[in-house]
Amino acid sequence: MRVVSLAAEDDFDGWRDAARALAQAGVPASEVVWQVGDAPADLFGDEAVLAPAAPRPLKVPRAFVDLAQTVVLHADPERFALLYALLASDPHRIDDQADPLVRRLEGMAREVRRDIHKMRAFVRFREVQDDAGARYVAWFEPIHHIVRANARFFVERFANMRWSILTPAVSLHWDGATLSEGPGASRADAPGDDPVEDVWKTYYASIFNPARLKTGAMLKEMPRKYWKNMPETALVKELVASARQRETAMVAKARTEIGGNIEAAWQALRDEAAGCTRCHLYKHATQTVFGEGPVDVRMMFVGEQPGDQEDLAGRPFVGPAGQMFDKAIGAAGIDRETVYVTNAVKHFKFEPRGKRRIHAKPDAGEIEACRWWYAQERLLVKPAMTVALGATAARQMLGKVVTISGTRGRAIELAEGGLGWVTIHPSFLLRMPDKSRAEDEFAAFVEDLRGATKALG
Repeated sequence: MRVVSLAAEDDFDGWRDAARALAQAGVPASEVVWQVGDAPADLFGDEAVLAPAAPRPLKVPRAFVDLAQTVVLHADPERFALLYALLASDPHRIDDQADPLVRRLEGMAREVRRDIHKMRAFVRFREVQDDAGARYVAWFEPIHHIVRANARFFVERFANMRWSILTPAVSLHWDGATLSEGPGASRADAPGDDPVEDVWKTYYASIFNPARLKTGAMLKEMPRKYWKNMPETALVKELVASARQRETAMVAKARTEIGGNIEAAWQALRDEAAGCTRCHLYKHATQTVFGEGPVDVRMMFVGEQPGDQEDLAGRPFVGPAGQMFDKAIGAAGIDRETVYVTNAVKHFKFEPRGKRRIHAKPDAGEIEACRWWYAQERLLVKPAMTVALGATAARQMLGKVVTISGTRGRAIELAEGGLGWVTIHPSFLLRMPDKSRAEDEFAAFVEDLRGATKALG
C-alpha cells in the first residue's frame, strides 16, 4: 500500500505529479491511499516513493486535466482516489458519459462550479477602517475548497479596493497590489452591519417585483444558508409573505405612482453613489457624476466618463462632447428629455497639465469598479435599447472588450434583457481636424442613432 500526502485540500499540482508517477509505474488504484497533511492514513502504508524505472507512456486528454482541476476542489474525501482510478484505468473513458465513474466525477465538477458561482454572487463586503484607511471585509462559508481558485476573480473585479474575504479554512487579503493568504476565521471576525446597508435595503425593497416572484427558483439560486451574510435577505421573508398583496396593489396603481416609486429608488441609488469610493478616482474628481433623465424611458445612452465641465457641474454630457451629442440626437429626431443619459465610469479621470485637466482613458479596473452602478441604473430604467457611445461604454455594456468597427450599427441582444447598440463617442468628432471628414462622420453618427431608434420598432 502506498500513501500519498498532499499539501492542501486543493493541491492539484501535488495530486497530478503523484498520480502521473504512480500511473506510469503501473500502480493500481486499489494500492494507493490519498491523504491531506502528514498524519498517516494507513499505519501499514509506505510513502509513495517509486524505484527508478522506465516509465510507460501516459497520454491524457485535455478534458481529463480540466475535469481533475475542478474535481480536486470538491469536499468529498474520495475525490483524489476516484480521479486516480480513472487515470490508472483509461483516462480516455472521459468521453463515455454513460460510464458510472465519469458521471460521478462530472457531477462533482458541477457542484464545484456551482459553489464557485455562489461565492461570486453572494459575497457581501462591509467597510471597516484600519491604519491605511478603508478596507472591505466579507465573510463566506463555501461548501467546497474553492477559495483560492476564486481569488483571481475578486482581484480582477475589485482591483482598486483593499479587501479581505474570511472563510473557515483560509482567508484572502488584497492590498491593491499583492494578494496574500491567512488562516481561517470565524463569523465573529467579520464586521457587522454597515450604515450603507440601510440605503441598500431601501433600494432592494423598491425594486422587488412581486409579480415576477418564483419562490422555488429563488431558493434554488439563493439557498437560505447564504442569507445571513446578505443584508437584503433580511427583507425577503416579509417581501415574499406580502408578495400577493403587493402584486394586486401594483396592478391597481396608476403609472404615475409606480413611476414615483422608481424615482425614489433612483434617488436613493444616486445618493449612495455620491459617496462612492470603489476606486481611487474619487480622490481627485470634484464629485460623482451620476446619470440623469426619466427613469421610465425606452432608450438609455452610455458614454465613457465625465469630462472637465461635467465634473464641475455634476451632470453628464454638458461640455463640448455633450453639445455635439445634443446636436446629433436632435438631427436623428431624438428628444434628450425622453432618454436616460449616463457614463460607464462616474468620476472624471484626468492628467493635470498646468492649469488644465486633460482627459485620461479609464482602465479595466476602474470600469469594473463602476459596473455595479451601471447595472443598477439599467435595473431601474429597464431600457429597451441601450446605446453605447465609444469603446469604453461598449465594454461596460457587453462585459468584454470589443471594437467599434466590429460591433457598430447593429442590434445586439443583451444578457440582462433589451437590445444594445454600439456607435462612436461624440468626442471622436471633436478631435477630427479634417472638416469634410468630420461632416461625413457626423452624418454616419446620426444614421447610427436613427438605426437604434428604428430597431426599437
